[in-house]
Amino acid sequence: MKMITKAVLLTSVLALAACSNKSDFEGDDFVDLNAGPSTGIDDSAGNSFEGTGGVNDPTSVAFFQQSVGDRVLFEVDQSTLNGQGRLILDGQTRWLTQNSDYTAIIEGHADEQGTREYNVALGERRANAVRDYLVSKGIASSRLRVVSFGKERPIEICSQEGCYAKNRRAVTVLAAGLSG
Repeated sequence: MKMITKAVLLTSVLALAACSNKSDFEGDDFVDLNAGPSTGIDDSAGNSFEGTGGVNDPTSVAFFQQSVGDRVLFEVDQSTLNGQGRLILDGQTRWLTQNSDYTAIIEGHADEQGTREYNVALGERRANAVRDYLVSKGIASSRLRVVSFGKERPIEICSQEGCYAKNRRAVTVLAAGLSG
């Protein structure tokens, strides 16, 4: 097959895959891979109970994200943790200590102001500040990795301080069963 034919075929397949409706995959066999271990015990309204991997299960990723907090915010051009950030990280430390089967990738982010290079370096300093704090509280450094996205993955897009503030962050992303 000619290279152009392969490229057109690949593009067509990818375009069709992008058109898939998420609801097509949600049925009785749908499994949320980000929800942690599940026993499949839900009431008729779909509410999760303790031990099911949902937001009420203190060992689940969903609980970590919503109850403990998975992100720390920073001031403009800063990578220094503030009091609120340290409180969130103290909660993360307790959770990670009790759930030793999890590892974490700490993502560093920046707002859209400044150059790409500057923001990648700033994001890395922010992620390292979180990592260093968690290690200082007893989390093994082998369980933590750092990556910086700089300004490449904003959660808010606008040229206002409210948006910038949400993008100046470090996010702790959990992975199960990979510690070692």
